[in-house]
Amino acid sequence: MTPAPPDTSIPTLGPCRFPSPLHHFGTVEAPFKTETDRILYHSHLLEDGRDVSTPSYEEAGPREKIYFDPPKTTVGIVTCGGLCPGLNDIIRGIVMRCHHQYGVARTYGFRYGYEGLVQRYGHTPLLLRPNSVEQAHHFGGTLLGSSRGQQDIGEMVDTLEDMKVDILFVIGGDGTLRGAAEIVKEIERRGLKKAVVGIPKTIDNDIRFLDKSFGFETAFDAAVQAVKCAYVEATGAVNGVGLVKLMGRDSGFIACYAALAGSNVDFVLIPEVKFELEGDGGLLESLRLRLLKRRNAVIVVAEGAGQHLMETGDATDASGNKKYGDIGQFLKDRINGYFKSRKTEVNLKYIDPSYIVRSVPANAQDNVYCSRLAQSAVHAAMGGKTGMLVGRWHGSFVHLPLELVIHGRRKVDPTQELWHSVLECTGQPAVMK
Repeated sequence: MTPAPPDTSIPTLGPCRFPSPLHHFGTVEAPFKTETDRILYHSHLLEDGRDVSTPSYEEAGPREKIYFDPPKTTVGIVTCGGLCPGLNDIIRGIVMRCHHQYGVARTYGFRYGYEGLVQRYGHTPLLLRPNSVEQAHHFGGTLLGSSRGQQDIGEMVDTLEDMKVDILFVIGGDGTLRGAAEIVKEIERRGLKKAVVGIPKTIDNDIRFLDKSFGFETAFDAAVQAVKCAYVEATGAVNGVGLVKLMGRDSGFIACYAALAGSNVDFVLIPEVKFELEGDGGLLESLRLRLLKRRNAVIVVAEGAGQHLMETGDATDASGNKKYGDIGQFLKDRINGYFKSRKTEVNLKYIDPSYIVRSVPANAQDNVYCSRLAQSAVHAAMGGKTGMLVGRWHGSFVHLPLELVIHGRRKVDPTQELWHSVLECTGQPAVMK
């Protein structure tokens, strides 16, 4: 069972004195929330019957009193890291809510990730208005641009001060949120009253203590199409093998869900479950037996799987993440070499749809999810919440402290139902050694 989070309290900038504009939004009273509205962390009992319902999250939603005076408030938005379906939906949602629901004075979009918060790079911020973002959700990517890599925290906070930005919305993954936590610390060190609210973005769905991250459903939907193509290629040739590499550095959720949705996959390889190539129980021999039985096979591999099989060294990327070897190309060469050594015909087609998967526009379900995440983020920030992110837990939108989620990633648990569903669906050996 997942351990309870140690502390779920959310910092606030101070007392909220301004009546929310949502009092006057239409004829229906807004569903205001208070700090006593909580979402339970656990939804069940422990095995020994003890009630563990005490840990809880602060529920997201509008507050009756807000911290910032909207006509005097300036908002900033930044998108960092790799692309992900739904980024433009989040940007659009924030701009629309700030302008229409709260009447915020100015909303700036900082270009090319955290670089845009460092003035010496010369990236001029965009002034975002409803008419400039109203069609943004129809397009993939991010209209603000993105980048990877660490920037000087002091310089970024200098920019926020110079532009009189009161609220910064940070949209990004694990490294981006760690950067946001450092920005919060620098703001507090200077004694400033600025809110920093994160919206977690990771195509790998690996943010801890959340049901899911935005863009994931769109991503695995696109991945399913690649898996279907691999199946068609595999069935169209003698001993056909369709090999598909999907995103997932440390978590294999996309690979698992794409295999379950496609239902024509024979092997799923993920970072959480080690496998070997050689030997009677290895992948190569298991593949040979599968081809003898069915004459074709489809393999789905997450990008972070099988790294122990390759010499990757200690090189890192701009964000400080270890550079991984190309497991897709590695498997392609080893599979072809194995069957060639046995003088057995094999027709392998290798598909890597990574940039297609992450660059498509969000589907309808993610579109709605992004809209509600943006809405929750704006409500939190206007209420003076800071050092936090918004997400969904047990179907409800909640506030989580940044410090809670930046230490570690959510992973597929090989002992739980998801991985066992994959094993049942594929029929692959539970252990390939």
